[in-house]
Amino acid sequence: MARNFDLIVVGGGSGGLAGAFRAAGHGARVAMLEPGALGGTCVNAGCVPKKAMWLAAEVARKLTMAGDLGFATETCALDWPEFIAHRQRYINNIHESYRRRLDEAGIAVLPMRGRLTGPGTVECEDGVSLSASRLLIATGGHAVKPPIAGAELGGTSDDFFHWTAPPDELAIVGGGYVAVELAGVMQALGSRVSMFVRGPRLLEAFDQELCDRLAEDYRHAGVRLHFDCEVESVEGEGDRRRVRGGGADQGTFDTVLFATGRAPNTDGLGLDAAGVDTDTRGRILVDDRHSTSAAGVYAVGDVTTDPALTPVAIAAARRLMERLYGGRSDTLDLSQVPTVVFTHPPLGKVGLTEAEARESHDDVEVYTTGFRPMLHSLAESQQRSLFKLVCVGSERRVVGLHLLGDAADEILQGFAVAIKRGITLDDLHDTVAIHPTSAEEVVLLR
Repeated sequence: MARNFDLIVVGGGSGGLAGAFRAAGHGARVAMLEPGALGGTCVNAGCVPKKAMWLAAEVARKLTMAGDLGFATETCALDWPEFIAHRQRYINNIHESYRRRLDEAGIAVLPMRGRLTGPGTVECEDGVSLSASRLLIATGGHAVKPPIAGAELGGTSDDFFHWTAPPDELAIVGGGYVAVELAGVMQALGSRVSMFVRGPRLLEAFDQELCDRLAEDYRHAGVRLHFDCEVESVEGEGDRRRVRGGGADQGTFDTVLFATGRAPNTDGLGLDAAGVDTDTRGRILVDDRHSTSAAGVYAVGDVTTDPALTPVAIAAARRLMERLYGGRSDTLDLSQVPTVVFTHPPLGKVGLTEAEARESHDDVEVYTTGFRPMLHSLAESQQRSLFKLVCVGSERRVVGLHLLGDAADEILQGFAVAIKRGITLDDLHDTVAIHPTSAEEVVLLR
């Protein structure tokens, strides 16, 4: 195998693969180092298997409503081993697709770790040294546990994807993306879930009004929410786990799952040797062109300070390679990035929250609508949707859209394009609604 390349990619997750494919498409000679499964966190222990579990939970929720709608139903529990087999088959097909595309693109894939020994050199763990004029670091991140007594008695989201049966009683520590998603999934699939949240609310980065509504939906679903309750220790009692937090004994559970954050995979990368700077959390510092402090060394994805979202890593890597090999000159605009949390129901946002808009604009108008989607009204379910639009200036330009409700994930993508193009409230009012849908509520907001 050749040891000199145009580009060496360290990391075979979403960002690394996107960069390698795009560079190779422009004729670059590319090598990739990835010791684990292709696709990184997203494909193997994140977006893809998480969405699969979310879909199973949605089916379970619909089945519980079926009897209220007039269907003759029987109790229907998920066969976890069978469903996991379907989930893994889907993931295996993604792996096979990656391997085929890598072969077709002529990308050299080395199933091992690499360490930077200088701005243009990478030493493989077998001692072989590779060189390239450009290096891309895309090693992602990993779940971490808090530094508390007994933390080893609990698991993380990585462990969740190895479960073959649901615990009867589950304690989830955390109130961010992973915590709320897994709480909704497990409650819908039959566990009795308790959430222990250090702060006063769920999802600090999202609009508080919608997060408060989500908390109510979760309470109606049976999730026990404990706010302002920082977990101080976990103790083992036979097969059970006792949680102590908020200065009190919070009881025992079959399983404790920590969803308390992630850290970048930078240990052992040789960043110092290459002159690559990091912040206090170990994340690689990059500019708006995704250049690091070392000439010819670039970084994308969760290993950097960019928003920790798979589509951001992919878009950043593609745009970077278009500049390096395709003659493009512009940078990736990371403002107004849409994102969805796969809660039950989904919660999505694009642009500014109401609080953020009021901090940066004098003239802010907010339009809100709360309603029960038709299915939940028919079944007399207590779940409610809440949509919120944030506008600024005399022209009422839309700078934020926040959706909590069924199909929010699908609805948001199209509106995100429009908001990126600078639409106003009048533009929404000039659009004829599609009835009866939840999406029509966005164009009817007044």
